[in-house]
Amino acid sequence: MNPGPRTETVIAPTSGWRFLNARELWAYRDLLWLMVWRDLASRYKQTVLGPLWFVVQPLVTTLVYLVFNKVARIDLGTMPPALFYLGGLLAWNYFAQTFQSTSVTLVNNAGLFGKVYFPRLIVPLSAVISNLLALAIQLATFAGFYLAYKTTAAAGTFGLGWAAVLLPLLVLQVAAFSLGVGLWIAALTAKFRDFSIVAAFMIQLWFYATPVIYPLAQVPEKWRGLVALNPMTMPVEGFRAALLGTAFPGAGLCALSVGLTLAVVASGVLVFQRIEKNFVDVI
Repeated sequence: MNPGPRTETVIAPTSGWRFLNARELWAYRDLLWLMVWRDLASRYKQTVLGPLWFVVQPLVTTLVYLVFNKVARIDLGTMPPALFYLGGLLAWNYFAQTFQSTSVTLVNNAGLFGKVYFPRLIVPLSAVISNLLALAIQLATFAGFYLAYKTTAAAGTFGLGWAAVLLPLLVLQVAAFSLGVGLWIAALTAKFRDFSIVAAFMIQLWFYATPVIYPLAQVPEKWRGLVALNPMTMPVEGFRAALLGTAFPGAGLCALSVGLTLAVVASGVLVFQRIEKNFVDVI
């Protein structure tokens, strides 16, 4: 009896630079969802509050900023300070959490990568997707405060803006940018462990360079252009414009932010895939 044609798969090393292999990633989509589930399960393991930490963290942070606002007297106009800070934290927290998860991809998974082959990009992509749950929970928390403030006398000072239709695109940009920066740090950390330390305080400095606790309009004119070079400036301002009806960033700022995001994510993927081929030998 003829057993039929035999097939075999040959895994060979690649040479030079190569970009994203979408077909290979799609073939491993089941593994991607397993990695997403692993991220969620390990994050909540042996915790009492579980996903509620995604509610507690922004609320406590917002309370601290409210106290800071009383001391610094930052002019927020007629906007309720709590909504202003919660709205800005939505974009920033998703960026920070995804960046921190993806930046340690190679180091934290060296043992797994050394045993079995699969597209290494699956791991950072799983972090991007799993952190969407935190964003969804925090968005629901924001919605609760939004509805509570809408019942007060200050309800007319804010409302959903036309930019609300762009919210999915803003989330996509933050996901892409955080992935790109995280891949850069992951690749550099595989060669130089110093970058694991650099990443920790880099995200803290980056926070203050992003208009999360202050509006972009309050930045002095001579520094505003420098702050606009920060690719996270437009998404943070865009989230507030979508959810609270503030002014949406200008076309120039949007084009600059999107352009930098595309450059960072494209170069991040290239560098990551260049390093991941032989990083197990030097990790």
